[in-house]
Amino acid sequence: MRGVKTQIYLDWNATAPLRPEAAEAISATLARCGNPSSVHRWGRAARQAVEQARHAVAALLATPPEGIIFVSGGTEANHLALLGPGRDRVLVSAVEHDSVLRAVPEAEPIPVDRNGVVELDALDRLLAADRTPALVSVMLANNETGVMQPAAEIGRIARMHGALFHCDAAQAAGKITLDAGAIGADLMTLSAHKLGGPSGVGALAVMGDVELTALLRGGGQEQGRRAGTENSPGIAGFAAAARAAAEQIGTYDRIRELRDALEACVAAVAPEAVVVGAAAPRLPNTTAVAMPGVAAETQVIALDLDGVMVSAGAACSSGKVGPSHVLQAMGVGPDIARSTIRVSLGWATSDADVGHFLEAWTALYRRCCRQKPRAHAA
Repeated sequence: MRGVKTQIYLDWNATAPLRPEAAEAISATLARCGNPSSVHRWGRAARQAVEQARHAVAALLATPPEGIIFVSGGTEANHLALLGPGRDRVLVSAVEHDSVLRAVPEAEPIPVDRNGVVELDALDRLLAADRTPALVSVMLANNETGVMQPAAEIGRIARMHGALFHCDAAQAAGKITLDAGAIGADLMTLSAHKLGGPSGVGALAVMGDVELTALLRGGGQEQGRRAGTENSPGIAGFAAAARAAAEQIGTYDRIRELRDALEACVAAVAPEAVVVGAAAPRLPNTTAVAMPGVAAETQVIALDLDGVMVSAGAACSSGKVGPSHVLQAMGVGPDIARSTIRVSLGWATSDADVGHFLEAWTALYRRCCRQKPRAHAA
């Protein structure tokens, strides 16, 4: 069996490597003792560190720090946003993350067009048809395709009908500049590990005076909105990653150029290849590309053997492989859906990394698509 000569990580949308600034902050916090709820000096020092972190995370959204609620990650933030306000009616886009779709299984789906963008007229009609107090949940950027939503317009429509607007920004944070005021959301989700912080910590940003019923009850932590002793090391790492991400946001101009060059090379090698959502605004680091006729799982395994790590466009659940609900909602045909992989770049991705991917992808294409035996004439 041949050894892997190099390791190229192109699965940044799944999780980003821990930033050195975050690792240093975590280590420093672990070296100290103190419960942020304690009133003695060690407790007060821990509380001060958490509040400083709250300011750093709030700055990533350009929102007041008092609205930041620290939680265990994006999934908990989404659940608190969807269930905490107690709205009787919930509408979610058809391309949301499973942590949104499964939080409220009975939620009404908002259709998307062939590019995966929410149909604004449909949202307007859905809200107008029923005056029940509603909550609308639409992600800022899709984790599979990178397609971005017209969040400001969605927020405007929601407000016009008296609905709350929740925006899951976990995938967008750290890759584009965020402004909660411009987005117009009442609630926004962040996840530390998507931008170079540790796993197991995230935040829900609450704008204005939205009332939330806590899902976890006990102590009065996080302004009574989320009980449990704060994860001080994780929060410190989250804050350090947020600061670094904000300072280095310009890096993604280079990443966009790399992503665009990757797609151009793929098209030159395989004209029949499809980049899903390419006609819509997208995150600068993400491409969902299909090699028709070659299963996504086959591509992922073959690329991994060549030292390149990417994700399949199909979701695995309970050991069963099925088509991506995102691609289905976009109306992508089954052959393309089955053969779509996600390639996601990050701040440390180099020209050489992309070049290695293209070399491995091209070799796979030539093996699987150029050398298929022709059918014999009858």
